[in-house]
Amino acid sequence: MPPTGPRAVLSTAPPWTYFIGSAVFHYLGPAFAVLLFARLAPLGVAALRIWSAALVFALWRRPWCTLARLDAEGRRTVIASGAVLAAMNACFYLAIARVPLGTVAAIEFLPVIVLAALGARTARNLAALVAAVGGVYVLTDIRLAGEPLGLAFAFANAMLFAAYIVLAHRTARRLRGVSGIDGLAAAMLIACVFVTPMGVGQAAPAVLDPVTLAAGIGVGICSSVIPYVCDQLAMARMARSTYALLVALLPAVATVIGILALRQLPSPAELAGVGLVVLSVALHRELRPSPAAVEITLSQEGKTKCDT
Repeated sequence: MPPTGPRAVLSTAPPWTYFIGSAVFHYLGPAFAVLLFARLAPLGVAALRIWSAALVFALWRRPWCTLARLDAEGRRTVIASGAVLAAMNACFYLAIARVPLGTVAAIEFLPVIVLAALGARTARNLAALVAAVGGVYVLTDIRLAGEPLGLAFAFANAMLFAAYIVLAHRTARRLRGVSGIDGLAAAMLIACVFVTPMGVGQAAPAVLDPVTLAAGIGVGICSSVIPYVCDQLAMARMARSTYALLVALLPAVATVIGILALRQLPSPAELAGVGLVVLSVALHRELRPSPAAVEITLSQEGKTKCDT
């Protein structure tokens, strides 16, 4: 009799389904965050996002146990991931507070496509890469106009996002005896340490405002728990270059969310961009992974308990 239950569903679901879940919440979270800017400064929103996500992970995965089990190399990876998460979130919110979200998303994509190019070793994959770049360019209509400081934060966020993909992929596959989700939980705990000095002052007003506090928790769950968990489940099952190329779907997902949630109807050019992005995903073929990579299973993803 085949296994049943949530774990069986997770183990048999195609990797792209996890990516779609990540992509949807990747833009739902910022939609909530933009509404919060009327009540909190950007660094306050970033701090609330990380704190609330860290609390959820602490209750679910007990990340201090993971930190105790890691070797020196694993701890270095987790600490680096935590620092990148804190800096990336801070730069992202400082950017979208000054520059249109579409421009920030387009800039964010630029270094990611380089990661895809590094893994695209066939003519078919290179064609997919060209289609993805063209689609994103048409869809986002990059306009580098606006506040220079906002653009600086946008480019910093882009570089940090590329670093996040590299470190998250390493967390998903290379931490010895620790699942990717447990590694992510530990990294989020470390991120709290880095973000607190930056955001505690700007987040303080939320303590006396239950609506703002609840919205900040919602941002954390939608932006840092659901998508990052989906990222780990996807990265454990696909090559980094494949994941980086699929990031090209993010502007397309944003367009769909804009239609459904914000009633922002796309122009014919934007629809053409979505078509090019979808074509790029259809063209792409993942390189065959090594046998060691194939052996990753969901058994590591069970809840880790502290030694007593």
